[in-house]
Amino acid sequence: MNEEQNSVEEYERQPVPQKAWKGWKSFLGMYAGEHAAGTEFVIGPLFLTTGVSAFDLLAGLLVGNLMAVLSWRFLTAEIAVKNRLTLYFQLEKICGKNLVKFYNVANGVLFCFLAGSMLTVSATAVGIPFNMEMPKLTDTMPNGPTWIIIVVVLGAITTWIAAKGYQMVSKAANWMSPLIILGFLLGGIVALNQLGVSSFTEFWNIWGEGREPFPGQIKYTFWHVAIWSWFANAAMHVGMSDLSVFRYAKSAKSGWTTAAGMYVGHYIAWIAAALLYSVYLQTGEAQQMLANGEAPTVAPGPLAYNALGFFGVVVVILAGWTTANPTIYRAGLAFQTLFPKIKTTTATIMAGLLATAAGIFPAFAMKLIGFVGLYGTILAPIGAVIVVEYFFADKWGLPTSPAVRWKRAFNLDVLLAWLVPIVIALWLLFARDVPAHFLPLPCWIACGVIYAVLTKRSARTQTSA
Repeated sequence: MNEEQNSVEEYERQPVPQKAWKGWKSFLGMYAGEHAAGTEFVIGPLFLTTGVSAFDLLAGLLVGNLMAVLSWRFLTAEIAVKNRLTLYFQLEKICGKNLVKFYNVANGVLFCFLAGSMLTVSATAVGIPFNMEMPKLTDTMPNGPTWIIIVVVLGAITTWIAAKGYQMVSKAANWMSPLIILGFLLGGIVALNQLGVSSFTEFWNIWGEGREPFPGQIKYTFWHVAIWSWFANAAMHVGMSDLSVFRYAKSAKSGWTTAAGMYVGHYIAWIAAALLYSVYLQTGEAQQMLANGEAPTVAPGPLAYNALGFFGVVVVILAGWTTANPTIYRAGLAFQTLFPKIKTTTATIMAGLLATAAGIFPAFAMKLIGFVGLYGTILAPIGAVIVVEYFFADKWGLPTSPAVRWKRAFNLDVLLAWLVPIVIALWLLFARDVPAHFLPLPCWIACGVIYAVLTKRSARTQTSA
């Protein structure tokens, strides 16, 4: 295989060689760009709709984002630089080829839905010159042909970047992220000026002691914010999806670069976006919707345009891309494992097509907080299997790579450890209305414990056979 093929095939079924390792700067730009991105224009305003207080928001984000960084650094990056394998090939050694395909379908599809929500975000900016009707919080279907055409064009561009492989994704993020971060900072400053905020007390009073949530939303406390911000990217860190990214790192210390995404993106950018939404809530249109018992529209494009003009439009478009690019890249790697004979480029195009189709439907973006919790609940627990094998196999006498060792194409131990907690969690979510973001952690712990117990039992059976 020549060098050009390597750059596209991405070492899917072999450890990344030393010649392809990258320094921390490569990851800094990617994480800053991916997490100071399109999702932030939606999530920041959604925190306002939950009626959260100032203390609960600021302290909750501080704690939750710290826990996310620690998860990346001491779990994901640590394992990634040791084994240098994609999540999917590493799981194959544990789960077996047939079971990992089942997981990869769920993984790839859910990542495509997330990427699609980012195309929705970018589309709200592109649609401004066309006077396009913006989606509302309650909208699920596309509102016209203009919307569909814009999403399709954005999806094609995003897929092209992702299909070029990690090199292109990283370069695009490094180029776009400084502009996006500047846009968030300027947007927040302009919004503060429009709100007439001249002191920290006035800034604090934007949230104050909290208020009643908007129609259709639930009340958020410190724990809602802290747990949600920790597990907003559960599939990437505790779910081990970012093994596929950090396998290129020279050192596990590159895991600290995720702080750029968490504290620039999931702290400053969320708050800046909330400020932009606060300005909109003072308009007659928003007040009329509230008076009618409706939740005002959360459309990132118009919010940024009102503060920064067409520079804000550019920022929103790029922000959507920097999240969609690596997400489609990850989904492409998942789909490639389903069809090992096709190139990663082809698999990524498949992922891009699905993401584009999802982006046409605004429901994924408008219900982003709930969706992120749901996909974390489904995908994150499987990461506990890898964590148990890496950190506890020797201590607990568990076999490593059991599917390879026992020649299993379908490891039932993993399936039970993964599905049992998820089934219970989905029942709690849909039958008992437990918020989705509270479910990934107990599911992750339960999956790890069940896997350890079942694998220990299987090891005894194999020994006695």
